Amino acid sequence: MERENQTGDRKFLLLGFTEDSDLQSFFFGLLLSMYLVSITGNLLIVLAIVSDHHLHTPMYFFLSNLSIADIGFTSTTIPKALQNIHTQSKLISFTGCITQIFFFIVFGCLDNLLLTVMAYDRFMAICHPLHYVVIMNSCFCVMLALGSWIVSVMSSLPETLTVLRLSFCTNMEIPHFFCDLPEVLKLACSDTLVNNIVIYSITIVIAGFPFSGILLSYSRIFSSILRIPSAGGKYKAVSTCGSHLLVVFLFYSNGLGVYLSSAATSSSRMSLVASLMYTMVTPMLNPFIYSLRNKDMQKALKMGFRAKQRIHS
Repeated sequence: MERENQTGDRKFLLLGFTEDSDLQSFFFGLLLSMYLVSITGNLLIVLAIVSDHHLHTPMYFFLSNLSIADIGFTSTTIPKALQNIHTQSKLISFTGCITQIFFFIVFGCLDNLLLTVMAYDRFMAICHPLHYVVIMNSCFCVMLALGSWIVSVMSSLPETLTVLRLSFCTNMEIPHFFCDLPEVLKLACSDTLVNNIVIYSITIVIAGFPFSGILLSYSRIFSSILRIPSAGGKYKAVSTCGSHLLVVFLFYSNGLGVYLSSAATSSSRMSLVASLMYTMVTPMLNPFIYSLRNKDMQKALKMGFRAKQRIHS
C-alpha cells in the first residue's frame, strides 16, 4: 500500500454517523441536546458543591472532580463532531487527531481512577467510621485527586506519543465521529506491535487494578453492612453507596461494550454506537444519578436556584 507523505498537512476523515443529510440533522440535534444537558448538569453539580459548605466533604470533593472530568471527556469529542456535521466537513488535522486521542485517554483514565478513589472513600466511611475523619482529611483527599490527574496524564502520554512514530497509508478514513485510537492504528502502514504492547500494558494497570480495587472495596463494604443489626442502619449504609455503584456499573458496562463490539465484529457501526453511549450518555446521566438519589445535593441545588432567583428579582 502506498504511504502518505509524512508532513504536517496530513488529515484524517471522520466518517461520522451517516451520509444522509436528514439523518445528519437529526444526529446534530441529538448530540447538541445531550452535550448541553451533560455540561449543564455537571456544572451545576460542581457549583452546588463549591457553594454549599455542607457539601465540603471527601465524597462530594471527589464527585466535583468526577464532574469536571466528565465535562472534559465529552468536550474532547462532541464539539468537533458537531462542527463537522454543521459544516459538512469530515476533516480533522493530524495534530487535532493526536490531541483528541491524548485528552480522550486522559479523561477516560481520570474517570476510572476517581471512581476507584470514591469506592475507597465509601469503604473507609462504612468499614472504619471512627478513623474516617482522621484518615480522609483534606490534605489526603487533595493528594488522591491530584495523583489521579497526574497518573492519567502520564498514562496517556505513551499511548499518544507512540502514534507519532507510525506511517499512514493513503486511506485516512476513520469510521467514527472522533479519533478513536484503535481505529487510527488500523490505518497505519508501519508495524503497530509497540503501540499494542503499550496500550494493553497501560490498560491492565489503569483499568484492571482500579476495577479490582473497587470490587475489593465493595466486598468489604457489603460484608460490614451484613453485620449491621438494624434494618435502618443497613439501608442508610447502602444508600450512601447506591449512586456510586450505579455510576460504576454504567461506566464499566459501556466501556466493556465498546471493547466487545470492536472485538466481535469487523463492522465499526456497533462500535460507534457503543462509543456514543460511553462518551456521551454516561457523563450525561451521572449528574441525574447523584442529584436524584441524594437529598443533600437536591437541597444544595434548590438553594442555588433560589439565590439566582433573588438576584434576578
